[in-house]
Amino acid sequence: MKLYFAPLEGFTDVLYRRVHHAVFGGVEKYFMPFISPSQSLSFTSRQQADFSPKENAGVPAVPQILAKDPNRFLDMAKLLRDAGYTEVNLNLGCPSGTVTAKGKGAGMLRDPDALARFLDAVYEKAPLPVSLKTRAGYDSPDEWPRLLELFCRYPVHEWILHPRTCREFYHGAPHRDFYRQAVEAAPFPVIYNGDLLCEADCRAFAENDPGGAGWMLGRGLLTNPALAQILQGGERLTLESLRAFHDRLYYEYLKYWPEHAAVGRMHGLMGYLLYAVDCPAPVRRALRKATTAEEYTDAAARLFAESTLLGDPRFIPPP
Repeated sequence: MKLYFAPLEGFTDVLYRRVHHAVFGGVEKYFMPFISPSQSLSFTSRQQADFSPKENAGVPAVPQILAKDPNRFLDMAKLLRDAGYTEVNLNLGCPSGTVTAKGKGAGMLRDPDALARFLDAVYEKAPLPVSLKTRAGYDSPDEWPRLLELFCRYPVHEWILHPRTCREFYHGAPHRDFYRQAVEAAPFPVIYNGDLLCEADCRAFAENDPGGAGWMLGRGLLTNPALAQILQGGERLTLESLRAFHDRLYYEYLKYWPEHAAVGRMHGLMGYLLYAVDCPAPVRRALRKATTAEEYTDAAARLFAESTLLGDPRFIPPP
C-alpha cells in the first residue's frame, strides 16, 4: 500500500516535511504545496527554499504545479527536472475560490474541452512523468463520466482522486463509487484522497474498498503524525514521540521564522495535534493565548506534562 502525505498549504512546508520524515515513517511521498509559476518563473526566497532539492535532500518530495497555461507548466517542469526531480504533479483539485476564480486548480474542470487542450500540450512535451491530483467535477457529480473518460486518454503517471466536486468543497460524503469506477477504468495507478481522518477510517476503507494503488492522507496525518507508520505495521503514536516531533519542529521554526511567525505556525498545527490528546482546559487556554516564544514554550511543556494520549486520534472537521 502506497501512502502519500497531501500538500497542505501553511503546514507541510520543507521544515515540516524534513522533521516528519526524520521522526516518523510510512510515508512514501510528500507532495509539496503547489508552485504557481509566473511568466518570468521568478519566486520568493521562501518559495525557492521550499522546493529546493538541497533543502529537501533525503525526503521523497514531489513538486506540485498549479497552472492553466501549458507553456508555463512545461517550463516549470523542465526547471524541476534539471534540478533533479523525477516526477511532477498537476493540481486540478484545489477548490479555493481565489484559485478557481483564476481558472486554475479545480477551476480547470469547468471546461473539459479547454482542459483537454491543456493536457494534450502537457503530455505531448512533458519532460518527466506527470501525475494528476483532481476533484470529480466542478459544479455537479454529473460531470464525472466525461472527466473519467478524459483523464483515461493520457499517459498519467498516477491519478490522485478526491471524489468530491469543487462546489462540495469538504462537505458531505465523498463519492466513493467514483473512485471505484476510476480504479476499474484507468490504465494507470489510482490513489484515493478524502476523509481518511483516523486509523479506524483507514481500516474500514481498506475493508470496503480494497482496490486502488494507495491513499493520500491529509488532515488525519496532521492530527496523528504516526498514522502512516501505524498503517504500514510500525509503532503507534506515543506522547514521547509526539513531543519529540513537536519540539523538533518548533525549534526549526524558531530558527527559520521570526518569533511571532514561528508561534503562529505552531498555533495552526495545534489546531490538529490537540485532537490527539486529552488536554485540560486551562492548558488549552494557555496555548491559545500564547503570543511569545516563552509563553508558548511554557504552555507546550504543560501540554505534554498534563495530557494523556488518545487511542485513535481523529480530526473532527468543522460543521
